[in-house]
Amino acid sequence: MKWKTTAATAVFAMFAFAGSAYAEGELNIFNWGDYTSPEMIKKFEDTYKVKVTITDYDSNDTALAKVRAGGHGFDIVVPSANYVPIWVKEGLLLEARPDQMENFKNVDERWVNVPWDPGRHYTVPWQWGVTGIGVNTKVYDGDINTSAIFLDPPKELVGKINVAPEMNDVLFATIKYLGGDWCTDDKELLKKVRDKLVEAKPKWLAMDYSVTEKLPAGDYSAVYYWNGAIMRSRIKNPDIKFGYPKEGFPFFMDSVAILKDAKNVDNAKLFMNFIMDPENAAMISAFAKYANGIKGSKTFMPADMKDAPELVVPPELEKAGEFLTPCSPDVQQLYTRIWTDVQK
Repeated sequence: MKWKTTAATAVFAMFAFAGSAYAEGELNIFNWGDYTSPEMIKKFEDTYKVKVTITDYDSNDTALAKVRAGGHGFDIVVPSANYVPIWVKEGLLLEARPDQMENFKNVDERWVNVPWDPGRHYTVPWQWGVTGIGVNTKVYDGDINTSAIFLDPPKELVGKINVAPEMNDVLFATIKYLGGDWCTDDKELLKKVRDKLVEAKPKWLAMDYSVTEKLPAGDYSAVYYWNGAIMRSRIKNPDIKFGYPKEGFPFFMDSVAILKDAKNVDNAKLFMNFIMDPENAAMISAFAKYANGIKGSKTFMPADMKDAPELVVPPELEKAGEFLTPCSPDVQQLYTRIWTDVQK
């Protein structure tokens, strides 16, 4: 669905942005760690004379809890697709209407009328990708297109595995591995999911976010993690290969949103519009190595991203991928209980 603005709205938007073109002040961004291009931030600061401060978080739940508590001082947050409806329902986001901004025309049609933010009234694309398997093939040279790598690991990998500490990604892969569907409330299946994760966890070395350093260095021999970080690892160490679990793997998209209690709303809107420019979106992707959802950005991408195996799903495995969607509160409670047991 394509969104249109009236001529009057378009003129108003044009003058609104023209009036802010030389805005000064601050912008406080709350984002995932190691996920923001310093080059892109510098360009934004230089263009608008705005000082940007970035504070990192390590999971969707951490970000949500911090903002719920209030007194955070952030203007922008970058939640994953399956969390955006929670932020909206709880009244934590400003309806910033990015669909009426000048650069919205650059958003790929695929990412406009998305189920988590129909028509994009609250968010704009940041980056998207998949959660899959990274393996050092000098340590293990068997099949890596399977979640068995971390759920039933081969002996070569036992004690050398890192798993992303993100509940939904891990539960998605485990439910699929055991033949279930995402958002299932099948108690018998979920008991098997819990038991499988509790059994597998002692065979892991860690659940942390240090993949881009520790995987290429050999501290980890396998990971269940996000494709961009594994690509960055492979660039440092060509023995690293990426696998798409044939049992099922999740797609994700993280999107930029403005907080309802943001103090620097005008600068936050400038930032939203800025990252929908293809050249600026390409800077974001070039740093973190994920796709971005902005038409024309590939022209500005580094050559190593155009056919990267971490970004191009093999045709025979495409059907195994699904977007992480929000589950009902009752199901989410069941999943949280499982996750609590796994974390013990």
